[in-house]
Amino acid sequence: MQNSQVNTSLPLNLSSGIAERKPGEFWQLGDRAVRRIGFGTKRLAGRDLGGADLQERAVALLRRAVELGVNHLDTAAFYPSHGKAGETSFESLDWANDVIRRALAPYPEDLVIATKVGPTNDGLARPDQLPALVERDLRALGVDALDLVNLRQHGLTSIAEHFGVLAELQAKGMIRHLGVSNVRVPLLQEALEIAPVVAVQNRYSVGFGRTNDEILGVCGELGIAFVPFFALAAASREAGGVADSKAVQEIADRHGATAAQIRLAWTLSRGPHVLAIPGTSSQKHLEENLMAGDITLSPADLATLDAIVD
Repeated sequence: MQNSQVNTSLPLNLSSGIAERKPGEFWQLGDRAVRRIGFGTKRLAGRDLGGADLQERAVALLRRAVELGVNHLDTAAFYPSHGKAGETSFESLDWANDVIRRALAPYPEDLVIATKVGPTNDGLARPDQLPALVERDLRALGVDALDLVNLRQHGLTSIAEHFGVLAELQAKGMIRHLGVSNVRVPLLQEALEIAPVVAVQNRYSVGFGRTNDEILGVCGELGIAFVPFFALAAASREAGGVADSKAVQEIADRHGATAAQIRLAWTLSRGPHVLAIPGTSSQKHLEENLMAGDITLSPADLATLDAIVD
């Protein structure tokens, strides 16, 4: 039985530890190599919706993430967002992009900020509304071009018109790379007929969203990054937290790790093109999450985790 104890402390300077390049640690996202464990800004507020220093703590957390070598941020104009247990709806706080700019501009050259457009307070944006959403992100982040824009769709049988608008904005130099979110293989194929796709963002976790095994495999064949969301929350979705599982916890105990680290290690095991974007409002959890790449799951561990299906 394998037992790989995880050191949950991280070095304070970038000349060692997580800043060192390790085999399988990077994936080419568009024109830049990013570490496969990035940071998602959805949970920046945590469960604390008040407090005068909430955004200042978020600024400090983002700076710490980059200090530890994170160079892939996932964001959206409507982040941070949260919901109640058992609900798929969410409330948006709408300040993540502003905090990113305050924390990190001028941005490191190797930093990739991936944002998304589509959702609005009135439902999915119409194609003609997308340029204004992209322009809002440009202003909020303080950049001339967005590194990566994911089209987050819901309920469409065709994304050609929406994705076509983003491709036009890319041709104008407002967007460097394009991705799609919440899609199945036919919609990915439709997008690829319009413009290159560098990333797919779908729900995926241990025992959750395994219907996306197919598109994960297709992405691997095509060299497209697969970026799961709800990788830690799983079926809890908008409520956040780490999904409870006796099997996951038993594996975590054997490795001297957290359940979140095991879930992230499994996520990374799904292929070299699979990226993780765990979000948190806690520096402790940030540091723990970044150490998940040091965990080697045994074949028995993987078989147990693979067998957990929704």
